[in-house]
Amino acid sequence: MKLYRTLFLILALSIIVWDVHAQRGNIWCFGDSAAMDFNGGTPVPSSSSVLSRGSCVSIANTNGDLLLYAHTRSGAGGVITGLIYNSTNQLMMDGDSIAGGGWYQEMVIVPNPADDSSYYLFSVGVTMQFGLMYSLIDMRGDGGLGAVTQKNIQLMNILMVDCILAIKHGNGRDWWLLVKPSPVGQPTYNNTWYPFLISPTGITAMPYKNLGSLNNSNSGKLSINRFGDKICFSNLSGLVELFDFNRCTGNLSNPAMIEPQLSIGPYPYYWSSEFSSSGRYLYVSSTTQTVSKLWQYDTWSPNIFATKTLIWQTPGPPWTAGALKRGPDNKIYFSCAWAPPNGSSSYPYDSTEYFTENMNLGVINSPDSAGLACDFQPWSFYLGGKRTYWGLPNNPDYDLPALAGSPCDTLVSQNELAGAAAVGSLHVYYHSDWDKAFINASNLKGKTGKLLVYDIQGKVVHSESLRVLNGYYTRDLSMNGRADGVYLVVIETEQERLVKKVMVD
Repeated sequence: MKLYRTLFLILALSIIVWDVHAQRGNIWCFGDSAAMDFNGGTPVPSSSSVLSRGSCVSIANTNGDLLLYAHTRSGAGGVITGLIYNSTNQLMMDGDSIAGGGWYQEMVIVPNPADDSSYYLFSVGVTMQFGLMYSLIDMRGDGGLGAVTQKNIQLMNILMVDCILAIKHGNGRDWWLLVKPSPVGQPTYNNTWYPFLISPTGITAMPYKNLGSLNNSNSGKLSINRFGDKICFSNLSGLVELFDFNRCTGNLSNPAMIEPQLSIGPYPYYWSSEFSSSGRYLYVSSTTQTVSKLWQYDTWSPNIFATKTLIWQTPGPPWTAGALKRGPDNKIYFSCAWAPPNGSSSYPYDSTEYFTENMNLGVINSPDSAGLACDFQPWSFYLGGKRTYWGLPNNPDYDLPALAGSPCDTLVSQNELAGAAAVGSLHVYYHSDWDKAFINASNLKGKTGKLLVYDIQGKVVHSESLRVLNGYYTRDLSMNGRADGVYLVVIETEQERLVKKVMVD
């Protein structure tokens, strides 16, 4: 029991509140005209104008309505470029010729913290010497359909690894951007990371950091857990490595190598990774001409490599396994491409190449279950007659809230941190003898609102309406039947949001 409580206390240091109504990542556009809509909870297939073997990104508004999406290497004929589309699936005004080289994780969309109506689209050059670039999109343009107002502005001019990651800042407003220089053409292999801060003042290059294993491949992938505090880097040479990430400082730390990369082949060709909702289990896909595989690791084990479990494998088609991505429903989706038996390129598909492998996604239905209990079902989500390749959208968690009570939570929890009597305050005290949480708030603004209680996994375990009387609200809430651990109590009114942690034991 002591160990159990200790784990919860450690997790509480980075606990966050998930908005159960989060919508901004609910539309995925990818592959060959494919799309998925998660707004109803259970995803349904839809359609898009994407034609990309890999890199693709999309973002919706807070109601879940698609705003824009983008991808690289859009069409046949050898044209390699990035394109941006609006909500009507038409090319956005000036949305052509966006920096991109037809890779797999080379783009990401980041909201502009200085302007609710504009967005950055970042791109990295893996084999094209443009380094790191961004374009700026203003959704007020073209009658509300959006227009590109700045295009391909260069931030770096060196070759990059095929990975770019955006993480929401702990303050709930700003963003971190993480990129990695390529070892190709560099004097030596490197373990360098370049972070950027995106804030209302613009894009700021932060000090670079040398950390972790030396990387020998320009084909790497990044994934991040649901809490935003653990990152996985993997590459085709076999490297699988974990890092801690600080959402307040943008600092990477504590590298933990799960598997080392190989200097000579045959290589395992680790293609993609994804964390389960709790962050405990890490899934990694690998693909070769002879066999494709899906692996599971238990990252809470003292020996992570020893927990490596083969979940699935298939001898064909060749080079089939692609991206893994956790959906808004917390299932993990797995994209596989179809290739001819001789292993030649399948991009773009011709009009006859419709197969089980490229008309469906695999689904890990219970990612937080060990081994085969995770219930992986290959090619079980039908794309409605559309097709997929190796890529799924490189969308960050747009709705990741601020780190409640953290040193950098200065935007949404000033009420809790300030000491002035005129500022709303929330106090929560748990009494074990009565098994009740005593909730008291004062100086509240507004008249009505909601009381929400979240568990350690971010699940709402209690919700009720509340009424404010002369700025005060009080409630003694039974916690009978609740598991021991940390909970977050949230009061929301029309004008403010107050958050407090409470330990139930």
